[in-house]
Amino acid sequence: MAQSTFAGSIVGWGNNYSGQATPPDGNDFVAIAAGTGHSLALKSDGSLIGWGYNEDGQATPPDGKDFVAIDVHRTGVPSMLGGDGGYSIALKSDGSIVGWGSVPDGIPDGNDYTAIAAGYDFCLALKTGGSVFGWGYSYSGAATPPDGNDYVAIAAGSNHSLALKSDGSIVGWGSNYRNQATPPDGNDFVAIAADGHHGLALKSNGSIVGWGYNSQGQATPPDGNDFVAITAGDAYSLALKSDGSIVGWGDNYNGQATPPDGNDFVAIAAGMSHSLAIRRSCEYNLTGDLNDDCKVDFSDFALMASHWLIDCDLNPENPACIPK
Repeated sequence: MAQSTFAGSIVGWGNNYSGQATPPDGNDFVAIAAGTGHSLALKSDGSLIGWGYNEDGQATPPDGKDFVAIDVHRTGVPSMLGGDGGYSIALKSDGSIVGWGSVPDGIPDGNDYTAIAAGYDFCLALKTGGSVFGWGYSYSGAATPPDGNDYVAIAAGSNHSLALKSDGSIVGWGSNYRNQATPPDGNDFVAIAADGHHGLALKSNGSIVGWGYNSQGQATPPDGNDFVAITAGDAYSLALKSDGSIVGWGDNYNGQATPPDGNDFVAIAAGMSHSLAIRRSCEYNLTGDLNDDCKVDFSDFALMASHWLIDCDLNPENPACIPK
């Protein structure tokens, strides 16, 4: 799941065999999740909307306007005949969890959950006290988290899990035959992501590290220290930069690792082979906001100045200034 502090419209790209990369219209979305063949979005009013493959009901969320977080099943082999085992889960404002589709058995009761993560056939939830709860199929141990009450974030892959601790370190558990459950050492991590058989982590200096299965380069992030968000797909990865642009790497067979151009994105989500992003929409139309960043600042004046010099001198048919 990817969540934004800004509401906006959704764009999609990559595999679209069931319309999973064709989001609904609207500019009031604040969170997105991309699955195997379906997608889910949270609206600013707390309601949910789903689209794409719906054989198991995974794209038909419950009614209500009290949802605060979402996640979806992201890995597996889609089947046009027998379903893909897809499911969705959501966290409500009262701290309880709901699920629909082929959701793993064992959704916990209670109202003390603060975050959720969906794996292939298991789920994780972070409790208010900082402990992690897991449910579903745990043949690899992915749904059996370690003890502790100092966790602040969770991520679920195909058959492995990750958790970020309050001291900035990461722990992993579950299947580890690709070293996907063996995160790097360090205490300077601020975000984690997992899918397929690889993991990603964002460091406090804005750089990204990856580990685990790397057959398509999905665990080899680009250089740089200007990243602010990460998401892992089945065999590819995406990152959001501080300037609002998106970069992708890894498997690109369906174009899922080739994000659209632009510098106005505020959230990203990677699925099995399709991707989603929220494009920021300004609440007000600001006079003078030339670069559409929802504020008027020096960058707008710099843009105005550059166009003044270029358009007035070189493009008189479309001037930025009108002589007195």
